[in-house]
Amino acid sequence: MDLLAGIFTDYTLRNVALGAALLGLVGGVLGSFATLRRQSLLGDVLAHAALPGICLAFLLTGTKAPLILLLGAGLAGWLASLLMLAILRSTRLPEDSTLGVILSGFFGFGIGLLTFIQHSGDSDQAGLDKFIFGQAATVVGEDVLTMAVLGGVALLLVGLLYKEFKLLTFDPAFASSLGLPVRGLGTLLTSLTVIAVMIGLQTVGVVLMAAMLIAPAAAARQWTNRLSTMVWLSAAFGVLSGVLGAVISATRENLPTGPLVVLTASLITLFSLLLAPERGLVWDWRRTRNNRRRIRLERLLLDAHVLYNHAELTPESLAQRRRTAPARAKEELEELAARGWVTGRGERWELTEQGHAEAHRLEQAMRVLPKALNPRAEGGAGGAA
Repeated sequence: MDLLAGIFTDYTLRNVALGAALLGLVGGVLGSFATLRRQSLLGDVLAHAALPGICLAFLLTGTKAPLILLLGAGLAGWLASLLMLAILRSTRLPEDSTLGVILSGFFGFGIGLLTFIQHSGDSDQAGLDKFIFGQAATVVGEDVLTMAVLGGVALLLVGLLYKEFKLLTFDPAFASSLGLPVRGLGTLLTSLTVIAVMIGLQTVGVVLMAAMLIAPAAAARQWTNRLSTMVWLSAAFGVLSGVLGAVISATRENLPTGPLVVLTASLITLFSLLLAPERGLVWDWRRTRNNRRRIRLERLLLDAHVLYNHAELTPESLAQRRRTAPARAKEELEELAARGWVTGRGERWELTEQGHAEAHRLEQAMRVLPKALNPRAEGGAGGAA
């Protein structure tokens, strides 16, 4: 509780938490579109491409003012995105290969520039390497204001062009047929992702930035099938990750904020993958187990129905029909009795009215299913006759 109160009273913790929350908010919203467009690696490319922009901005201006460095990072990321789009449109190189080439090329160039700066003897270069892994503790009020302005612009454009971005994400061919500038909208959406990268470089750094675009969106996707709900959930998960990561990092000395923010986002994603009601692995396993049990009981009921109508329903006859032990057959009859489908004890068993009705429904369904799967079969047979 003291740490949560410290968000409002402690200057450093407040700035770090606000900066991380803004990153989570903007990254969550824009990451939703990137994830659904299967461009999850795009954030990684843009983040790594920002490093040479930071170095060039320092070399050209000689200052480490965060705004100048972030503008350089944004410009480099934007150029990388344009280069990526140009390669995809003019060559047959697959998208993943294009992203990999641009990522490694720009990041290698950035590492080369960073090494050159560090050996140049310029004392002002100290701290540039912090952009690789981030250093949230250096965030001050002016930085938070800059993040808020950049993030506000990105979110405003997403709100104004939400319908267009939605159509571009799910059906770009239809969007093009309506006369929408698909290429322009795609470039704009990528440029907004660059803004998210600019916001996150100081907090989580070049290496971990992609996680803040992917993790909240991947977590939100497990809870809903609607884009609007996914965007809101992704933004909420991003903000929660940022605030919790900042608070946890304040509990001990030398705990890095950026990695803890990413770790929190990853844990939320893991929780969602396991326990989300619609798509969670645990619930999916439970539904699969229940379906298998239901199918087994339905087949058992049909066998019991056949025996009851044409022979005698006893554990021995059921065991012979299902090729199992009589003791196991008796247990299966007790399972049917628990559902109210059969009644009896010992060697004498009979179907209840509910069991007859359910067996009749299953038989009707089995007759209708082949016709539904092959509607021409009946007509073809009639024509042949």
